[in-house]
Amino acid sequence: MPLSRIVTLIVGLIVILALSLWLIDSLSRLYWQLSYSPLLGNLLLLLLVVLIGGLVAAFVYYVLVLQAGEKQSRQKRRRVTTAKIPAAKSDAASTTLQAVKQQVSQIQDEVARQVLLSKSREIEANLARGEIQVVVFGTGSAGKTSLVNAIMGRMVGQVNAPMGTTTVGETYCLRLKGLERKILITDTPGILEAGVAGTEREQLARELATAADLLLFVVDNDLRRSEYEPLRSLAEIGKRSLLVLNKTDLYTDEDKEVILARLRQRVKGFISLNDVVAISANPQSAQLETGELYQPEPDIVPLLRRMAAVLRAEGEDLVADNILLQSLRLGEEARKLIDAQRRRQADKIVERFQWIGAGVVSVTPLPFVDLLATAAVNAQMVVEIGRVYGCELNMERGRELALSLAKTIASLGIVKGAIQLLSTALQLNVATFIIGRAIQGVTAAYLTRIAGKSFIEYFRHDQDWGDGGMTEVVQRQFQINRRDEFIKAFIQEAIARVVKPLQDKAEVAEENIHDER
Repeated sequence: MPLSRIVTLIVGLIVILALSLWLIDSLSRLYWQLSYSPLLGNLLLLLLVVLIGGLVAAFVYYVLVLQAGEKQSRQKRRRVTTAKIPAAKSDAASTTLQAVKQQVSQIQDEVARQVLLSKSREIEANLARGEIQVVVFGTGSAGKTSLVNAIMGRMVGQVNAPMGTTTVGETYCLRLKGLERKILITDTPGILEAGVAGTEREQLARELATAADLLLFVVDNDLRRSEYEPLRSLAEIGKRSLLVLNKTDLYTDEDKEVILARLRQRVKGFISLNDVVAISANPQSAQLETGELYQPEPDIVPLLRRMAAVLRAEGEDLVADNILLQSLRLGEEARKLIDAQRRRQADKIVERFQWIGAGVVSVTPLPFVDLLATAAVNAQMVVEIGRVYGCELNMERGRELALSLAKTIASLGIVKGAIQLLSTALQLNVATFIIGRAIQGVTAAYLTRIAGKSFIEYFRHDQDWGDGGMTEVVQRQFQINRRDEFIKAFIQEAIARVVKPLQDKAEVAEENIHDER
């Protein structure tokens, strides 16, 4: 009985006793006054006893029975609520999948679109089947296949083979008493194998592990850093894991306990202590005195018990959580593809307008370079970039944004920095006589590029400049676009698009003057 209920019971009985004493004293006086009638006095005494007994019984019943019933009712309601959680998560997964399909329809790359559609259909099929996916994961020498064999109770894969035997994910089905869902156990290729083929198999193993409802991470000794990192990363995305120490027949009881203690310490914080278990999936044979070989039975009972406990208690939630996780990851993958697609489209717009701006300034040179001179060009660029990201702007709003960013660029001294940077680069590639006229056009193109790249970031983040505001975004783009490798490529293109036309125009003008003479 909880302490709070005991205290309530004691206090209540004391209060009832005090009231009873007061009532007895009052009624005793009345009894003596009725002493002339013994029958009436005895009835009064009986009534008093019944009243006190009823009060005590009612209070005890309330404390012990009614409150306990209310607690059970609350627990039952909580259990009912808990049972509904997977359904809610499944609904969320279905909603997410519908949203993903809408996103996929925007992807122009046919191959990428079909891949995402295939993944979404696979998740929908898993949602409908409701099977529990258990994936066995670890290095090639940890004994994963032996563990699967022991769990299945029959040979389902090669044992005692060299690393890399399991080259594809092999899946087997079993039933667990007390669990309606089927359990699919997948044996994966080993991680940390050498060579290109080993890297490809590890990638497959990681993909299978990411899709698991429950992960069995198998080791045969203390965790190495190369094993710890994938285990930790899988736990960080919400993957439920059991850490399995295999081949314990090779260790003394003392050594086994030391290794288990180290494992539990290393994974403390993301794997429960109870989820670190020791087994021997394929014990080594021993030679008897008679010369015969004795093959011990696999010792995997601790793992089976823990798996059964986890799957019975959490199976529904694990399936729902994983389906929701896979749906969200698919949605994120679709968003990345759409973002890359939009980025390519927006980059083409920036590149087109940077040379349009250069042409405008080159044709009508000004005494100084200023983005305000190409405000109309930049305003149209902003409108078109916004349209790529699904944001319809009118020219007035585009002009406001362009002018605001132009002022920011000027206030940061980027105009001066750009002129110095490009003048130096042009002097190394262009004849001196043409530099004066070329520098304005090339600088205008460069500043338009920085403005366009800044606006791409603005629209990518839902028309938000971020915590650092417009200033930080512009400065970051200036730093990115001043790197040597970019400047070299930019100058070469500028020579072809701006300088060469100016040279041709100058040569034509000289020829005309010569003809007039």
